[in-house]
Amino acid sequence: MRSVKVIIIGGVAGGASAAARLRRLDEKAEIIMLERSGYISYANCGLPYYIGGVIREKGALSVQTPESFGGRFRIDVRVRNEAVSIDPKEKAVRIRNLETGEEYTETYDKLLLSPGAKAIRPALPGMEDARIMTLRTVEDTLAIREYLEEKKPKRAVVVGGGFIGLEAAENLMEEGLEVSLIQMEDQVLPPLDYDMACQVHAYLRGKGLDLRLNRTVTGFVPDEGGLRVQMKRTAGTEEAAGQEESIRADFVLMAAGVLPETGLAREAGLALGQKGAIVVNEHMQTSDADIYAVGDAVEIRHFITGKKALVALAGPANRQGRIAADNICGLGSVYEGAQGSSIIKLFDMTAASTGINEKQAKALELDYDKVITFSANHATYYPGAENLTIKTLFDRSTGKLLGAQIVGFDGVDKRIDVLACAMRAGMRGEELQDMDLAYAPPYSSAKDPVNMAGYVIGNVMSGLVEQYHWDEADGLLERKDALLLDVRTEGEYQNGHIPGTVNIPLDELRERLSELDREKTLYVNCQSGLRSYLACRILSQNGFLCKNLAGGYRFYEYVISDRAFDAAPAGPCGVKL
Repeated sequence: MRSVKVIIIGGVAGGASAAARLRRLDEKAEIIMLERSGYISYANCGLPYYIGGVIREKGALSVQTPESFGGRFRIDVRVRNEAVSIDPKEKAVRIRNLETGEEYTETYDKLLLSPGAKAIRPALPGMEDARIMTLRTVEDTLAIREYLEEKKPKRAVVVGGGFIGLEAAENLMEEGLEVSLIQMEDQVLPPLDYDMACQVHAYLRGKGLDLRLNRTVTGFVPDEGGLRVQMKRTAGTEEAAGQEESIRADFVLMAAGVLPETGLAREAGLALGQKGAIVVNEHMQTSDADIYAVGDAVEIRHFITGKKALVALAGPANRQGRIAADNICGLGSVYEGAQGSSIIKLFDMTAASTGINEKQAKALELDYDKVITFSANHATYYPGAENLTIKTLFDRSTGKLLGAQIVGFDGVDKRIDVLACAMRAGMRGEELQDMDLAYAPPYSSAKDPVNMAGYVIGNVMSGLVEQYHWDEADGLLERKDALLLDVRTEGEYQNGHIPGTVNIPLDELRERLSELDREKTLYVNCQSGLRSYLACRILSQNGFLCKNLAGGYRFYEYVISDRAFDAAPAGPCGVKL
């Protein structure tokens, strides 16, 4: 019996994983892997760190070379070879050798597409300038590093506030450049909600990043040996919206997002979904039974919502490559979807998310609730404790976990992975309090931050406390049936408070209940939400209607002001530890 012949287009995460898995499953298969760049199995996520000199060896960017991969797995690896067309009827791929210009044809029994995504380069005036670069491939990275070493620029502009844009900005700043980052939206890091991203904004500005939110780039003009980046405001005050601005740069990094690279699939007549992504079934099979597709170019099922989604992450791409290989070899494996777990280092800060955020929950019209918790990353009596902010979303009726976001420092990775596993297991929010997590003072507390999120969700679900949120606070002043109560110490209150709040410290509350109007609902806040929860328990058992401010004044202040970031955890009375 003739061995199966498989052609793989794309040799990075999904394609390389599929190739290796195919060989492990079928020693006789003929496997050809085409990659138009000169590198395979390289670490896209590591590229910014080569620019910043954190990764010093060029070879470290690739997990495998074409020679080592081909030698170990006996795969015909053809770099600098580009697939230019697919003929599904003839089961043939037209290929161009980019070194020689020669074109030739290879037939296949099974075809796997892993073309990835391409960096967006908008058609703007001046965009053709060689000093405007993108960061998507190893070749891009080497070109940027060469420019930094040869030209020694002093000032850079990064366009885009996603993962690549922020990582590039950090690494350029570590190289000593002044950096401005332009973002069209009102926040960086779209996986986070705006209120969580505000902490990131405060921290980045504190590190010296010139952060320009609500701006869109309109063009580039040569200027005094560099470039002038032209932009206009997309939001803000009535006077500011539409205002034109400009900023000078020695070079520009475009990181305005990516789009699925699916031209081959479109021309081959394969079914396409949102943003032109390739439609696949649970076996990673396209609308053509003999063609599979994986990675950033495919539309998959979101594990939490069950809806179609684009999840351009390396982990899911590798898993999809394995699933596709299984099915090519007849194993019948099923891809159950991705929940989009992601994490990013920003200097010393870490931001992470899993599942859906509040924006997505609202768009899907889900009946959800949320809690905001602050916990030290380890025991506060052990030196070096720093605060973690955790936002957890859950279904209001069932309690099932929907999503989580964390902003903090050491220990963010551990907690987001625990929460991601909990969501994968279909756990309810209140079940987080029962998780038996490792504890020693350098690593955690007896009540881990994940446990604490579970305690708060349990209190909400059981009706022990009602919440209100930062975006409701200012509107309460106009309501005659509402009274805002701040239960922090007088010193904390004097240092800043929500306008119109009455201050009665928690430890004085029982003796001063007569000062409160029983005809009004009391909207209570403290610094983090703990003391105000205790206050609500006192008040509710004394016949008052009350609600607790989720996340407390600390969270409110980050969102509504430009306060400096402060990672220090607080003691029971709000005193910094």
